[in-house]
Parts: sequence; structure tokens; C-alpha cells
Amino acid sequence: MPRAARPGVRIAPALGDRPAAFSFAPWRADGAAMTAARPLLVLHPGQGRRLRAGGPWAFSNEIALRPEHRQLPPGGLVRLESAEAWRHGTFCFNPHSLIAARLLDRDPSAEIDESWVAARIAAAADLRARITDSPYHRLVHAEADFLPGLVIDRFADVFVLQANSAGMDRLTGPIVAALQSRFAPRAIVARNDSASRRLEGLAEQVSLLAGADAATVVEEGGLRFPVDPLAGQKTGWFFDQRPHRDLLARLAGGARVLDVFCHTGAFGLRCAAAGAAAVVLVDSSAPALEQAARAAEANDLAARVSLRRGDAFAVMEAAAAAGERFDIVICDPPAFAPTRKDQEAGLRAYGRMAKLAARLVAPGGFLFVASCSHHAPAELFAARIAEGLAKARRDGRILHSGGAGPDHPVHPHLPETAYLKAQLIQLA
Repeated sequence: MPRAARPGVRIAPALGDRPAAFSFAPWRADGAAMTAARPLLVLHPGQGRRLRAGGPWAFSNEIALRPEHRQLPPGGLVRLESAEAWRHGTFCFNPHSLIAARLLDRDPSAEIDESWVAARIAAAADLRARITDSPYHRLVHAEADFLPGLVIDRFADVFVLQANSAGMDRLTGPIVAALQSRFAPRAIVARNDSASRRLEGLAEQVSLLAGADAATVVEEGGLRFPVDPLAGQKTGWFFDQRPHRDLLARLAGGARVLDVFCHTGAFGLRCAAAGAAAVVLVDSSAPALEQAARAAEANDLAARVSLRRGDAFAVMEAAAAAGERFDIVICDPPAFAPTRKDQEAGLRAYGRMAKLAARLVAPGGFLFVASCSHHAPAELFAARIAEGLAKARRDGRILHSGGAGPDHPVHPHLPETAYLKAQLIQLA
């Protein structure tokens, strides 16, 4: 194997190996890389342990940044080495981000062009063809699919992407071209309105990149759910919870179900289709509930489904005060701890949620709780859920603990990609 392509290989510095100055040549409009003058960034002495172990990020405080580095365009290509001459490969660099360098290729001279992008997307698509059974799934899951910061969800012939890093934002053209070549999609939507883009210094926008009409559906569990990628939350559907929706549907026959933080009702409607006697959907968003109502009507489930709009905690408190009880209570909230500084407040919110929800579960019934907050680690999340059960004076047993489905692979060196935590608990 050529020495430049080997990850984490220590190479003695060669004369002329580090240019005295940078003359950064930007990518051509078609996305091809001008590699000859690719800038070299060097880590501070002693830094690079995570990179040598396989990690894909370098933080700004780990890099010996000089004034000229801060003038490099966000998302441009750089080579990265340690002060001890370990060559780490080709990275996209953002001088304005805490995550300053994201690994693209272990080869320091790799040409990051349309062919490179197409090969990465093809590998992601080939994997999904083996591990999923429908054309409705997450096609690309960022670093875990070796496309740092890129998320693509597939709705059959409609694709929704989020470019959450400056490097992927610059590669949008080649990404769209690769999708068009591989899938001939009816529409491609950019949902570039995430908080991650703010951290990268990128503008937030939602746009139609290809096609004329992005309205679509997702098919799951024999149901068809309308999806509006241009107006819904995130990419329009939460594929990560599909295994848990399957699990709860198997328990739902004859059950009274409360789906709190229901969004567009996926959990509750799957339970209704599986034979639940009655389903109550709760959310604070009127548009989300309207979409859930349309899905219930379209799937002939409206007779067993009712809607309650309001703050989830207030609705649960009122239901408990009214003596309501349910055989299954589902709590899949938005992130209560979206940043590190929110961790303690978020964990308290998860504990309170568990306490209120547990009071609504009939003896022998089931409580499902989830967190999509990376900053609520699994062990702390589980501890707060247990604390909430104790405050509700309910005993229980955990039947299942899990995360996202296999179309959301986890990078072994990035716990951020294992963000979803969930528990199914039977209460005595």
C-alpha cells in the first residue's frame, strides 16, 4: 500500500514536504479538487491521539492555526499531519467551526470530485439494499457513511438532504448529480435549516434542488403517511424509530394507547392499524396534528383516533387528574438537551416526563420512553427514567433498551452518531 494512503502511518519529514506558504486552489465548479496546492495543517505537539485511533475529527484547539489558515474558504480541502509527522489524510476544513477538520479520505492526495462522491453514495445505497426492505429509509448517515455532516433520507423517488458541514455544503452539486445518476429521482430537497449549520457558520434555508413537486408519502407497516419535506420537521419523517414502532405495534391489539409528543402520529397510527381499541395523539403543533388526522383518515383509522393539542406535560397532568389510564403510553419527545449546557435541565425534563407518564399507565401496561439528545447519555437517561418511576410510585421491568435502526449506522469513534436511546418498560 502506498505510504501516503495508509491511515496513521508515521513518516519521517522529507525535504520540501511542507510548503513554506499556502496558495489554496479552490474546487472547480464541478466539485473536482485541485490537489497540487492543497494546504497542509499541522497539529500541536502531542495532539492527534483520537485521529490515530480512527477518529474522523480534529478540533480547532488541536491545530496549530496560523493567520493564513483563517483565510481559507469554509469547506475547502486540506491535508492534516501531526507535529510528529503522522499523515492523517484529506480533510474538509472550516476555520470558523470548533470541529475544524473532518476526515474525507485517508489518502492525503485523494481527488474529492463527483466520482468520489458517487462512490460513497453508491456504497451507502448498496448497504441499505442489504439491510432494509423498502425504499423508505435513511440513505446516508453522515460520518458513519464516510460523508461527514451529510444526511440523506429517501422516500422512494424523493430524496431529502441536509448538508450540516461546510464541506458537504460545497459538495452539494456533486451530491445531487450522484443521486440523479443512481436513482433518477422525482425530486431532491435541501433541508438546510438545522442548528448544526449555525455552528458551521452556514446560512439556513429550505429549497427544492431538483424536480417540481416534493410532496410524497412514506409507507410503513402497511400504512401510507403523507410527508411534506419542504414544510415538515427535519427531513419530514423519523426513520430512526421504525424498529420501535414495529415493537409497539406488536403489543397494541385491543389496547388503549396514548401517544405523547406524537408529531404526525406515526407511533399511534401504527398501533391503531395493529388493532388498538383507541388511540389518543398529543402534540403542541397544530400542523403536525392536522397531518396526523389526514393520515388517520387516509388509512381508515379515524374512528379509533382522537387528537389533543397542548403542552405535553400539561396534558399528561390533566389526564392523570381526570383518572385516565392507558395500556400503552408512548413518549418520544424532541431533544430536551440539544447542547452540553442544556444537559442537566434536559435530564430533569426526562425524569419529569417519566413520572407523569407512569401515572397514566394501567397496571400491567407498557411505557415507552425515548431521547434523541446526544447530550443525555444512555446511562444518565436511564437513571432519570428510573427516578421518575420511583417518584410516581410505580415498579416496573425494562423489556427492551435500544437505539436507531440499522439504516442509522454508528461510527465507532463518534458517540454522537448513537444519539437515540429508548426503553420499553412494563409497569406493575
